[in-house]
Amino acid sequence: MQNKLPIRKLIVYAVYILLFTSFQVSFPNAISFRGQVADLTFVFVVLTGYYYGFLDGAVVGLITGMIRDCFASPIVMGIDGRVQLATGIGMLVLFLAGSYGSSFFKHRLHRNFSFALLAVLSATVIYKVVGHLIVFLWIKLQDGAVYTLTLGRILTDSLLPQLLLNVIAALPVILLLRFLGPTGRHKDDSDDVIKAYGEDSWLPI
Repeated sequence: MQNKLPIRKLIVYAVYILLFTSFQVSFPNAISFRGQVADLTFVFVVLTGYYYGFLDGAVVGLITGMIRDCFASPIVMGIDGRVQLATGIGMLVLFLAGSYGSSFFKHRLHRNFSFALLAVLSATVIYKVVGHLIVFLWIKLQDGAVYTLTLGRILTDSLLPQLLLNVIAALPVILLLRFLGPTGRHKDDSDDVIKAYGEDSWLPI
């Protein structure tokens, strides 16, 4: 058994990482709505994990997160009132995004188009909800600070616009990964699902 360096995989991932991070950082206004920006890197990492497994999702997530931290690290205010860069958050978030994508319906409808969109939707909901919760708790720790966002504003100005933008962003990313991915054209595995669960199963529907 030959141990070949996966040149195609390395080149394709390098191109996509540079493409999505550069576009997101350079042209945020082109993919924005109601103050939210389509998170191309987040979508790409989730779908990489979904289509190609934990190792690919985790490694691509760490590398993409490192680039994201270098160019767009979030700025937070510490408990002492000093503003500082929160480096490392991008790596953590995208590592978890890739890991989540790799485990989403892994043994059932893996690589199914509609479930790929569902993976992006659910990952986005988790990311936004946990993010707002962390911000809320962090503000509560600061003396005199007030969390001003209501649930309605979170839905209309944050969660729903981000869901819409990420789903739109997911469509071309899915096509790229399926037809110009790191291992070539990716066939749907509905046949494998039928073999595993039987033709009468609801899973292939």
